[in-house]
Amino acid sequence: MFTGIVEELGEVTAVETLGDASRFRLRGPLVTEGAKHGDSIAVNGVCLTVVETADGEFTADVMAETLDRSSLGALTTGSRVNLERPTAVGDRLGGHIVQGHVDGTGTVLARTPSENWEIVKISLPAGLSRYVVEKGSITVDGVSLTVVEAGREHFTVSLIPTTLGLTTLGIKQPGDPVNLEVDVIAKYVERLVGDRNGGTDR
Repeated sequence: MFTGIVEELGEVTAVETLGDASRFRLRGPLVTEGAKHGDSIAVNGVCLTVVETADGEFTADVMAETLDRSSLGALTTGSRVNLERPTAVGDRLGGHIVQGHVDGTGTVLARTPSENWEIVKISLPAGLSRYVVEKGSITVDGVSLTVVEAGREHFTVSLIPTTLGLTTLGIKQPGDPVNLEVDVIAKYVERLVGDRNGGTDR
């Protein structure tokens, strides 16, 4: 489990195509400290398994399903990525419960700067809007954010200088894809209510 509080802005140092999968090598001295084979690290909000570590870098295999359902397939050598290690039992939950299981991808539609923050408008895939509410939580490229406006086809978030400076959201431009993970609690509530009402989805 993750919390959506990015620990480090890393970089893709190599991408190797393995038929129906890819192997990524990523630089992240902080998150690789003490990491070993089999550990988990979230990369732009996607939970990946560490294959090996060396000199502040780690490798992870990404299967075709993940490449197709997330924005990781668009990463190339030199791409910047948000990195987070799993939260330890007893740690503060600084963001919200994040599984590292991407529900879909959105696209940055617009950025509106102001003096101390920036409003970012992001498209919302069909089927996810029912889980997104104003003042609720959503994970964008692994960053736990509070929804400002929730529309049927888009939502907006307000980014503070810390988020702009320490995550990829500070450099994402209109047209760029982002990974989205909605609040898992909303999905469980929907399922429970649906079962109680005879198995309907709503």
